[in-house]
Parts: sequence; structure tokens; C-alpha cells
Amino acid sequence: MTDLAAQPVTDRARQILAAARTLLEHEGPEALTMRRLAGCVGITAPSLYKHFPDKSSVVSALADAMLRETAEALEAAETAAPGSFPALATAYRTHALAHPHLYRLTTGRPLQHDLEQRASAPLLRALAGDEGRARAAWAFAHGMVVMELNGRFPTAPDVAAAWEAGIAAFTPGRL
Repeated sequence: MTDLAAQPVTDRARQILAAARTLLEHEGPEALTMRRLAGCVGITAPSLYKHFPDKSSVVSALADAMLRETAEALEAAETAAPGSFPALATAYRTHALAHPHLYRLTTGRPLQHDLEQRASAPLLRALAGDEGRARAAWAFAHGMVVMELNGRFPTAPDVAAAWEAGIAAFTPGRL
């Protein structure tokens, strides 16, 4: 399946995006400045603008990449366990927690509709096409990941119990 989101087309743009991702993932959003990014790829800040018109376009490209990867993780989970909401929820959580800064950057802004639709498609299929339940399940998974990333659970067993309760609520026969 292909999506309509623009991906970097030049080697330099891909290099810039890879450096931006490394900065973001290792040091957080504060580190993602055009000056720092230029330094990472060995060019001047004004040269970056030949590839990305502004910082927001870099952020958009990073968010698109994260959503594309989320779609791939969910599609892989769906292939391994067709129709399994627990498998999808686990894949979503695992991918989000592996990339906390990128996850927050992606989910804290309006999304590219075609990528969002692709990422949510396995969930919609697992919940028998029920769009309302699929949105609620997506909101559950997103809310749980944000709470976990923000340290809102006292202990690891509390996180696991909350995930299991939420998954059971969306899985027929598991309550």
C-alpha cells in the first residue's frame, strides 16, 4: 500500500531527516534546531532551506515517517495475528514507547489524513469495521501510551494491569 505523503526525494534531504530524527530521539525536541541540524550534516543553516523550507517542514516529514512506521508495525501485527486487537494494541504501544519523542511530536499535531487512515486500517479491520469502536480503541491506546511516557503510573504492574483491562474492554469475550 502506498500513501500520498511526500517523502524526501534527494539523498541530502534523507540525510537531513535522518539527522533530525537522531537529534529528536536522543536529545528531545529542544535539540531540534535548524542550526544544530545543519551542524549534524556538515552544512550551513541557510543550506538546509534548499531542502526543507522551514523547521515545520522537517517536523512534518518526521511525523509522516513515524506514522508510516506505525502503519507498518500495525500491518505486521495484523499479518501475524489477523483480527487480534490485543496484538495491534501491543504493537502500537511497543512502537510508541521505542520512539517517545517522535511519538509525542507526531501525535501532538494535526496528522496527514492518508497516513492516519493507513495506520488505523488494521484496527478498523480487527474491530469488524466499527468506526466508533476503532476510534475509541485508538484513543485508549494513545491515552495509555501518553500516560506511560509521562510516568503517570506508580509501578510497572499498574501499567500492565491498565493495558490488560483496556484491551479486554475492546476484545469480545475477554471481559
